[in-house]
Amino acid sequence: MATAALTVAGLVTGPAATAATGCTAKYTVTGQWGSGFGAEVSFTNLGDRLTTWTLEFDFPAAGQRVNQGWSADWSQSGTHVTAKSLSWNSEVATKGSVGLGFNGSWSDANPVPASISVNGVKCDGTIIDPPKTPAPQLHVQGNKIVTAKGEPYRLLGVDRSSGEFACVQGKGMWDGGPVDQTSVNAMKTWNIHALRIPLNEECWLGTNGSPSGAAYQQQVKDYVNLLVANGITPILDLHWTWGEFTGVDWACKDVTATCQKPIPSARNAPRFWTGVANAFKGNNAVVFDLFNEPWPEFGTVDREAGWRCLRDGGTCAGFSYEVAGMQSMLDAVRSTGATNIVMVGGLEWTNDLREWTQYKPHDPTGNLVASWHSYSFNRCAAVDCWNTEIAPLAAQVPVVIGEMGADNCGYDYVDALTKWADTHGLSYLAWTWNPWGCTQGGVLIKDWNGTPEPGIGEGYKAHLLTQDPYA
Repeated sequence: MATAALTVAGLVTGPAATAATGCTAKYTVTGQWGSGFGAEVSFTNLGDRLTTWTLEFDFPAAGQRVNQGWSADWSQSGTHVTAKSLSWNSEVATKGSVGLGFNGSWSDANPVPASISVNGVKCDGTIIDPPKTPAPQLHVQGNKIVTAKGEPYRLLGVDRSSGEFACVQGKGMWDGGPVDQTSVNAMKTWNIHALRIPLNEECWLGTNGSPSGAAYQQQVKDYVNLLVANGITPILDLHWTWGEFTGVDWACKDVTATCQKPIPSARNAPRFWTGVANAFKGNNAVVFDLFNEPWPEFGTVDREAGWRCLRDGGTCAGFSYEVAGMQSMLDAVRSTGATNIVMVGGLEWTNDLREWTQYKPHDPTGNLVASWHSYSFNRCAAVDCWNTEIAPLAAQVPVVIGEMGADNCGYDYVDALTKWADTHGLSYLAWTWNPWGCTQGGVLIKDWNGTPEPGIGEGYKAHLLTQDPYA
């Protein structure tokens, strides 16, 4: 009896050309007798998740043969041996390992292979990050978002909360969460291509919170630049704003930007958008979402008046402050020369887009898209409503689902919505990429490494991995 072993390291290609690669591998002769022997082969994936793999090596001696193998589909041509993954072990997580083996025969000599490759790349133990392709420059063409080359492109990804509240709640900038390359790499393991970032009006303007003013702005700029460099489209969203509204008992009564208001104020919102647009004009990889979830109809009472208030702003019934309408905020953006795509919402926390085309603001650039939010507890939360209200709009202008989720941690609602959206060419982002613990819905990850929550997280990650924003 004799044993021999070869330990090697190698590159493993991931599920896409943009995957990080790297692995270690080991070949061990576990027993040898007469003209026969047994061998075990294993590898550990150090790169991004694999969805399939093929392990290969060459026998050094002509008389060496694989006779019977397990845990792979084994074949041999001359001295070249191939072992392909099976359905039950084809997926290998980062730092996950696979073991396989075979019984073979030999004559004259039985040396171990000089090297092992996985998915066609020789082993050397180095982890290689893929070359970065920046996020594409975007504009609107008909009812499609397209790249500078005219290729249709969908914004597929997640929301990442904290930029709207941490600065006014004594939690710093990003609520303690990372905004570095490692955290972006975690997003890329989900195939995320767009990230919506809620912002705080007063923190950007420097009138409230910490960090605020230039310090807050710089952190937003740094994060945006990091995302764009990694091929992820940033969507900057005006989320929390100044203005006191007391029209309903459950409304936030705080005049400062510490909660979601029905509509932004003329005092601050145009200044906010002038500043943001000046910071990012000339970079059409960045998208602007004018206001998170309008609900002015709770002040005006009448829906038609709510739509007029949303578009035109000014003095609106039920509001004690002068309102910034979508038109004035869009004008603030365009006055800087910025031609970035701008998202514009509707009523009912932007779940109601029925009169969107009638009340949309005028945009001289044509780079306007409709922002729609869809949760299981909204009024328009069924296929019949989507077909009646959203599909006709999507046939005219691009529709981006800026937020989606359910009132539980299951995937059923988002599963149905994403499948419907895929058939109608909609973009979509799920709330939220924050490890807050999914107890009532709306949380995708367990940690900043991107470990998915059961149900909503696991389901949505699996779906994103099947999607191509260019398809």
